[in-house]
This record gives sequence, C-alpha cells and structure tokens, in this order.
Amino acid sequence: MAGVKWEKKGLIYRPAGDRPWSRSHAQLPIVDASREDRWRIYYATRDEGGRATISYVEVEAGRPENVLYEHDRPLLPYGPLGAFDESGIMPVAFVAQGRHNLFYAGWSLRTTVPYQNAIGLAVSDDCGASFRKIGEGPLFGLLPHEPFFTGTIAVLVEDGLWRAWYQSCTKWEEIAGAPEPFYHIKYAESDDGVAWRREGRVAIDYAGPSEGGISSATVLKTSGGYAMWYSYRGATGYRGAGAGAYRIGFAESSDGLSWTRRDAQAGIDVSPSGWDSDMIAYPQVLRYGESLFLFYNGNGFGRAGFGYATAPAGPDFG
Repeated sequence: MAGVKWEKKGLIYRPAGDRPWSRSHAQLPIVDASREDRWRIYYATRDEGGRATISYVEVEAGRPENVLYEHDRPLLPYGPLGAFDESGIMPVAFVAQGRHNLFYAGWSLRTTVPYQNAIGLAVSDDCGASFRKIGEGPLFGLLPHEPFFTGTIAVLVEDGLWRAWYQSCTKWEEIAGAPEPFYHIKYAESDDGVAWRREGRVAIDYAGPSEGGISSATVLKTSGGYAMWYSYRGATGYRGAGAGAYRIGFAESSDGLSWTRRDAQAGIDVSPSGWDSDMIAYPQVLRYGESLFLFYNGNGFGRAGFGYATAPAGPDFG
C-alpha cells in the first residue's frame, strides 16, 4: 500500500485557560464518530498543578473546525488514594461496541521515577450522556514480563475478537541526570474488552538504540490488511523539543500481528512555523465518506491544542 499524503487543515481547539481544572493542554484527541451529524472529541486537559483530566468538545462531522459544543466540566473523577489513576487521567481509545467504551490512561506518582501509568476503562450505557469506571483497578496493570507501565492503546473489534495495540514501557534509564522512559507497542487480545490476553508480543519495536518511545497507535483496516499511524521519538526527546521530539510514523501489516515500519510514508511532518512546528504526536485516524481524517497534537504535548489533516481515502481503505 502506498503511503497517504496528508493536507493540514489547521488547529481545531485549544482551551482558553479560564477554568481551574483546565488551565492548559488539549492532549490526546480521541474521536467518537458513532453519530452521523457530529463527532465528539475527548481530550486531556491540565489544572494549575499540571494534573490531567478528561473533557470533550463536539464538532460537525466532516468539518471538525466547526466546534458545536464545549463541555464545561471533567468527565470522570480521579481514583481514590493509592489507586492507579489518583494523579491524572487521559483518554486513549474509544470503541462503540454494545455500549460506549472509553479506555483511559491513569497516572500515579512515584519517587525514583516521575510516574507510573496503567490503562483503565470507563463505559456509558446512555450513548455518552454519562460514564462510569468499571472498577478502581486497571485493565492493563503490571505483569511479570511487563514490570514498568502501559499507557496508550488502539482497539479494533473483529468478529467478536477485541484486538489491541498498546504502549508498553521496557525500561527507565537515567539520561542527563533525569530518568527517561523507553516504550514500544505490543499486541493483546480479548473476548469482551475487559479481560485481556497479554503475551508480550511486540507489534512495533524500536528502530535502534537512538529511539526511545513509540506510542499512541491508531489502526485502520485496508484492502490488504491493516495500516497503523503512531508517535515515535528519540531517546532524548521525551521533553518534546529538538531533533528527537515526537514525529508521526506509519506501518503496514497483513494480519495485524507482524508489522513493517514505513515511517517515510507517514505523509505528515512538522510545519515550518506555528502550533505544530516543534513536534507532532498522538495521531487518531478515521474514514468519513471518501476522505481520511487525521487528528493530532502539535507543540508541547498538546499545550498548543489539537488540529487535523485530511487525505483521499482511495481504494486501499474501501
């Protein structure tokens, strides 16, 4: 499959910063396109102390620059003291399958390293009017072969099988006097979206020792199999600036298990100037009519807000 060439359309949304729980950031745009007339875009925003929470905007379907509604409060509460999501929550995937399923990353603070993440699930039985966490613990917690953290995730449901491509931390390493996480993308399966079989299978691995982070997969079916876009960065690019800062990569697979990286065919890069000139990250791709829509963050891990790009869908995404 030939890579897609994206046409940038500009910024969609950035918080005004006038709410105590939303002073900055619209990070990790996750799109619910289950309605015909409008799309709901969940995002993570931060309070004055930098703690993330989830809210959303609703936009016109096919014309997401037209914001129709801005939610005026957080979507979910933080977890109780000591829980995996006591220090922050971010949306990471949405699936409309029987009910609305919103997967989210929970944050807890550590001492020797800054944080630990895990993946939780909130569900809605009223088409998104309200959400509830399925429990106080994560779906993707620590395992003997995954001892550090999990974070972002992409989920597809095919013939009753839930398939996931998720971020998995493989180590922390001290670089320039500070601990830096290293993570790539692994694969898991489930029969119900709650109990997952995680065997440690790697989907997208590091390109080499100079690469430090691969995350935020988004997966589409194609005529020949599957296409994936994701974020990747250098080993010293965690702070979001410089040559190692996040870029958007691309990979192909015939079965969703074995992938071939083709980052040069991602079809999008940073702009010469403006809100996405330092980094681009956290891609979310969907098909609408004859077009593909790519939602993504720019500078500062979403401090500059999120925008979108489009491309013709073509026969590969028929």
